[in-house]
Amino acid sequence: MLSNPALWRGVVSIAVFLVLWEIGARSKQWMAPEFFAPFKEFLGAMGFKKDYLPWIGAVPAPSAVLDSWTAVFVDASYWQSWYMSFFRVMSGFIAAMLIGIPFGLSLAMSRVAHGIGFPVFEVLRPIPPLAWVPASIIFWPTQETAIAFITFLGAFYTIVINVLGGARSIDVRYFQAARSMGSSRWDIFRRVILPGTLPSIVVGSAVGMGITWEVVVAAEMISGGGSQIGGTRGGGLGFFIWLSYVGGSYEQIVVGMISIGIAG
Repeated sequence: MLSNPALWRGVVSIAVFLVLWEIGARSKQWMAPEFFAPFKEFLGAMGFKKDYLPWIGAVPAPSAVLDSWTAVFVDASYWQSWYMSFFRVMSGFIAAMLIGIPFGLSLAMSRVAHGIGFPVFEVLRPIPPLAWVPASIIFWPTQETAIAFITFLGAFYTIVINVLGGARSIDVRYFQAARSMGSSRWDIFRRVILPGTLPSIVVGSAVGMGITWEVVVAAEMISGGGSQIGGTRGGGLGFFIWLSYVGGSYEQIVVGMISIGIAG
């Protein structure tokens, strides 16, 4: 393991990134708006203004983030935020799998189901899950179920599309061979469709899991964290980040972002 070049390249790249981040955050003038003064005319011609340029010196240094993480690590409300986000993601994701996989298979196997369900699915699919936040808060009895529903939508569409595409990509000769040997519809489903669709189910589930984390964080920010168990910090990692921003704890914002990266 220690002699693995790929592992060492990854470690070195992360170390270099952290060092550059530390240097940039500590250098108050580096990447500040004044740094671009020689390019003022060029940037103006390109439509940029000086006030729009980045200032990396305003970003917390990794050392400050580590100190903040050490302090939050022993705070029970931080772990409650982890639990809330993880619970919402898993509840929405499991529901999306339990409904999305059979729905996608039915669309692929039945012309009647495809004719009835697919048009409605195609109308709703382009709507971003976050666009459902206001309607979900009104429709569902609690904000907790509303957030779970939004995370469900984040994974549902991806799973259905992958399952439908995987089932339709199975070579038709497998179906012809199964029918020629007298296989029933159940045998064809069990021995041809399900094994042929399994890789697409795995891919759709993996992508859907990533989308649920993106959706749940934004939903927690917009909805105010849902049921804020354990006080103001129990509303999930998204609400944790939002409260850190409002309170000016920029180091904790980065802590929340890294926590989501680890969880996802």
